[in-house]
Amino acid sequence: MIKTEKYVINRVGLTPKFEKPHIQEKLKTKKRGKASPIHPFSVKIHSMDDKNLELDFIGLDFSLANAYRRIILAEVATMAIEKVHMYNNTSIVQDEVLAHRIGLVPLSISPHFFNFRKPGSTESEDVTEETCLKFKLRVKCRGKKDTRPNAVQDPDDVSTDLVDKLVTTEDLQWVPIGNQASTFEGVTVAPLVEDLKLPADIKCNFHITLAKLNPGQKILLEAYAYKGIGSDHAKFQPGLCWYRMLPEVTLNRRVLNEHARQLQQCFSPGVIELIKNEEGDEEAIVMDARYDTSSRNVYKYDHLKDAVTMTKNTKHIIFHVESHSAMKSYEILDSAVTIMIEKCDTLLQLLET
Repeated sequence: MIKTEKYVINRVGLTPKFEKPHIQEKLKTKKRGKASPIHPFSVKIHSMDDKNLELDFIGLDFSLANAYRRIILAEVATMAIEKVHMYNNTSIVQDEVLAHRIGLVPLSISPHFFNFRKPGSTESEDVTEETCLKFKLRVKCRGKKDTRPNAVQDPDDVSTDLVDKLVTTEDLQWVPIGNQASTFEGVTVAPLVEDLKLPADIKCNFHITLAKLNPGQKILLEAYAYKGIGSDHAKFQPGLCWYRMLPEVTLNRRVLNEHARQLQQCFSPGVIELIKNEEGDEEAIVMDARYDTSSRNVYKYDHLKDAVTMTKNTKHIIFHVESHSAMKSYEILDSAVTIMIEKCDTLLQLLET
């Protein structure tokens, strides 16, 4: 069981806690003429963690599922680097390419701490503690013969830190603006690092590579991150979202032994299983059609294509959310639902005026 301030989630359902109860009452439209039949609607959680969320929308219209998908991709806000001030770059990577790579780096800070920039504001007005994050990258390649450790200042050039050949997102240093140091005390403000569980004997650098330097080459720049949405640029998208209908696989006749094993190979693992029947033969059964990817491989075999019927359940939507930002997967969906409610509330207010 997972409880938050906005909703309660368990393995079988999701119960929202609306901050504006009056919105629910407005969404109950008046009956005009003969009422259309209401299909039962339910939400079931198939799997959930910080990065991935898989839900079952049963009885939900496709237009609403697609609306949530479009909102997640285009209107859920995140923080991303928008401006790069390049002061010195002697690496082989061009200024424009390096700035573009830095702009695509995901950040670990939640967008809820910040406000959007005001339309028409100047660059100096944008750099405030309520709207902006500032980072600096000042590195110099020390070369193989230099035994000094990384991240120490070069005595010949105090404006840079010594690094190896690779320049990664680990070298991007946060520069607090105003009172941000106290505001974000205890909060990680840095590029996002993938949290992967690997065996102890495997060494891996989880930081994103930005450039490669030769000895003596340096990069000096400042980067500014702002709050934005995916409709402005794809770098502001909090993650990926897609949906599909629940597959249905039905066996029209018994399939035994060699044909059963061949039928099992035509589907994804877990769809078709083999069991021993009363006669001692191996017989194919449908275990879980959810894992079917609609490959249609079974139709290549004339002796099997009439044994199976493959359809889709149009009343059952499998909805996926994958996060590649600081927001958790269920927080992304929660933000999309909040935006949808605000849109409905705005529409109802316009209709009342």
